Amino acid sequence: MEKQLTPDQLAEHGQRLYRSGKYLEAAEQFEKASKAFTELGDVLKSAEMANNRSVALLQAGDAQGALDACAGTEQIFHNAGDTEREGVAIANYAAALEGLNRLEEALEHYQRAAALFKQINQSEMRAVVLKAISSLQIRTNRQFEALASMDAALEEQKKLSLRERLLKKIIDLPFKMIGKK
Repeated sequence: MEKQLTPDQLAEHGQRLYRSGKYLEAAEQFEKASKAFTELGDVLKSAEMANNRSVALLQAGDAQGALDACAGTEQIFHNAGDTEREGVAIANYAAALEGLNRLEEALEHYQRAAALFKQINQSEMRAVVLKAISSLQIRTNRQFEALASMDAALEEQKKLSLRERLLKKIIDLPFKMIGKK
């Protein structure tokens, strides 16, 4: 008879599988963990595991599964007053929408997530989301908006790599030319 794992052990196993690139297996473990946390009455941990499952499914190429996995979790975090995890859930939902090529919807969700991260001064997460916004803006032919979003993302980061410093200088050029910096 197989030993019953605790919800935390299921989550840890899912993380190990994810780190080793076994995304579908990780998603399965996160789903088991989510259900186990639900049985314990821990809806926040359950929603977190649903988001982990979403990320794993997206990595495995299942954008629809990723969308379905995290749908509604942002409301759970919102109701609990957990703004950071609410923002992460919205960003995960946006990433799944992007994977489904629903770019305008994805952009709206990323912008909501960025606003939440700004509200709670979560610069690192906001920078990640702003970079995703910039990428989407380029894909939807909004080059100037994309430059502004990338500039904002780089401004949020405390430390820039050499590549990012160069990018910042390049981005600053058009803004200087039009008198915005």
